[in-house]
Amino acid sequence: MLHANVRVSGKPQVNEGIHLTVSTSSTLLPAVVRPTADTLHWLSADHDAGPVLDLLDALGWAIGDTPEANVHATSPDGCVYVGWLPEDPSAWQRNIVWHVRVQPADGDAWVQEFGLHTPSEAVAGFLAALVTNSSC
Repeated sequence: MLHANVRVSGKPQVNEGIHLTVSTSSTLLPAVVRPTADTLHWLSADHDAGPVLDLLDALGWAIGDTPEANVHATSPDGCVYVGWLPEDPSAWQRNIVWHVRVQPADGDAWVQEFGLHTPSEAVAGFLAALVTNSSC
C-alpha cells in the first residue's frame, strides 16, 4: 500500500501529514510493450500514395488527379488541401512530394510539406491527427 505526505513547493500545507492511500487494479494500468530488435520494422518510403488517398477518400474528401499523375484533395469543409505532387517541377525544386495547406476558420493559414522519402503511412498518420483535432 502506498502512502504520500502532501506537500507543495516545500511549504507546509493545511493538509500536511495526511496520508493518502493509493490503490488500483493492475488490470487498469496500460501494459508496457517493449519490442525486441528483431521485431522492429521501421516505415520506409515506398512512393505509394495509397494510404493517404484511401484515408481521404474514406473521409469524403474531393479527390482529383491531373494528366501528369499529381493528385489534389480538399476536405469537405474546404479548410484543408492535400497535394501529392510526384510530377510537379516546383515540388521537385523544394524536394517535396506531399503538400498540406490548412486554412483554419479562426486563424492564420499554415503549410506542411513532406519529402520524397517520407512514408505515406506517416503522412496519413499526420492527416488523421489533423482531422481528429480539427476546429475548422
